[in-house]
Amino acid sequence: MAHARALLKALPALAVIAALIAVWWMAAAQSPIFPTPLQVFTGARELIEDGTLWEHIGASLFRVGTGFLIAVAFAVPLGLWMGWVKGAYLMLNPIFQMLRPISPIAWIPLAILWFGVGDLSPIFLIFLSSVFPMIVQTVSGVHTIERRYLRAAANFGVSRRTLFQRVVIPAALPQVIVGMRIGLGVAWLVVVAAEMIALRSGLGYLIMDSRNAGNRYDLVIAGMIIIGLIGLMLDGAMRLLEGLKSVRWRYLR
Repeated sequence: MAHARALLKALPALAVIAALIAVWWMAAAQSPIFPTPLQVFTGARELIEDGTLWEHIGASLFRVGTGFLIAVAFAVPLGLWMGWVKGAYLMLNPIFQMLRPISPIAWIPLAILWFGVGDLSPIFLIFLSSVFPMIVQTVSGVHTIERRYLRAAANFGVSRRTLFQRVVIPAALPQVIVGMRIGLGVAWLVVVAAEMIALRSGLGYLIMDSRNAGNRYDLVIAGMIIIGLIGLMLDGAMRLLEGLKSVRWRYLR
């Protein structure tokens, strides 16, 4: 019964996917260059069979994971501090609001200058792409804590340090998780641009190399689809964190 309900929920999405594939197939039939879904599937199978696909996926996940985890370690404590200490917020917020709109792609020349051509440059770009959403959401999480939590803690005479550790951090956690989800999505989004300057690996490199070395558009489309599927799975993993009781407690009534 549960499987039947799950299938019924998935039917609209499956119908849309089927329609898109049909439109894609008809459009590809009118073009001598654009690949059909079958050609893309054949190209992806070619990459799987020779083992290069797993190497590219592993390289991209390593760079995104490293840059994202560094961003989490930097953004969450800083965002909590800025949200809790008014002076820190007034001092640092204008700087971050100025840096936040700058596209990570604009940092590519500086990344090459500072870190050279290798893994450090894309990791730096991925860090930049994900750190600012997490800072903004963490600060917002602290600023939107309901005053009744703070008043209740004050009535029990708890210290400011204990109040921060036992009330502020747990209450801000839902927004922190939201910021992490947004940051991871943006980090995965810029993987193609970040890996333009990486050593010869990664899904971004696969797409660029397939285009430049023989116009293998079947591999280009396959790489794009794989990036989308992995992004969907990463977002699903982050959504599982949002369902944890320790995260949802703030919204329970």
